[in-house]
Amino acid sequence: MQERINKLYELLAGAGIEAFYVTNPENRFYLSGFSGTAGALLLCRNDLFLLTDFRYANQAGLESPDFEVIEVTGSYIETLEQILKKKNVFLLGCEGDHLSYNQFLALKDKLAGIDIKGTSGLVEKLRLNKDRAEIKKIEEAVRLADQAFEQILPVIKPGVPEREIALKLEYSMRSMGADGIAFNIIVASGPRSALPHGVASSRILQRGDLITMDFGAVYHGYHSDITRTVVLGKPEPRQEEIYSIVLEAQVQAVKAVRSGVRASDIDRVARDIIARRGYGDYFGHSTGHGLGLNIHENPRLSSKDETILQAGMVVTVEPGIYLPDWGGVRIEDTVMVEESGCRVLTRAPKEKLMILS
Repeated sequence: MQERINKLYELLAGAGIEAFYVTNPENRFYLSGFSGTAGALLLCRNDLFLLTDFRYANQAGLESPDFEVIEVTGSYIETLEQILKKKNVFLLGCEGDHLSYNQFLALKDKLAGIDIKGTSGLVEKLRLNKDRAEIKKIEEAVRLADQAFEQILPVIKPGVPEREIALKLEYSMRSMGADGIAFNIIVASGPRSALPHGVASSRILQRGDLITMDFGAVYHGYHSDITRTVVLGKPEPRQEEIYSIVLEAQVQAVKAVRSGVRASDIDRVARDIIARRGYGDYFGHSTGHGLGLNIHENPRLSSKDETILQAGMVVTVEPGIYLPDWGGVRIEDTVMVEESGCRVLTRAPKEKLMILS
């Protein structure tokens, strides 16, 4: 934690900020290890404060030994004001991306004599590159999702509703040690598989359906994300064709991931393959995204993101083709950027369209 805080102090010094108020829950956890649902951090020169209420005071002391825990009995702003005046702070940075407009106005109103400077993405910049401990947690989150996929395959039968598949995926991940699910599980079958975010519904699986499943686990705060598409029964030629196109795009995009490559270049690899096969208009989302403490983080593998990938970044690679009133295919892996390539963390099979009886 201290190394992360030291790096943040360097960014704050460059911005001329004397103290920094952290309210984003993921950033709070990243810098302190505090997992409670109410609290804020104040980084004040070389003093670290964790503000929380009675419910979490003991927990905060155990999880964040490097911080002085302040139990807030009134308002957070009043407590903040007392500390800042005591420390003679006249310029306070805050997370402009997280505070609401009204919260920002309240800070300016209550902290008379202290300049408030909204910042954007300072802690998020540090979170781009995962350290060894973070990678291990992501790896475990990926393993849990992989295992859940293996366990769900025998359950996928004609007559089973999508929601039952989603429920059993969640149960499987939780029973193996996941803290929870990374997002609302997507199970989209038949024509619904043309919905990129077709959250599981009451639709009953039918023979001949394409079934897209997009899900992930959370382990000690860190997320995984996987998508696999299967077919229930003998596939039609067009189903195999679409799957092969998406698989080629996904595999080639994964091969292109390495340190020094622009995020937009990875998107272009996948998009060009799909476009050359005549389906460019049916691939409307980005090729992938970063993940970690949030399911969607920077960088984005999109045509608009010029971020240079660096070793230690973790991203998804997930091209798809979605044909209205017919169905769709998406294939997604979680991969870690390395100097000379990438390491695919997801191990669930994808080499061909999986046929379920």
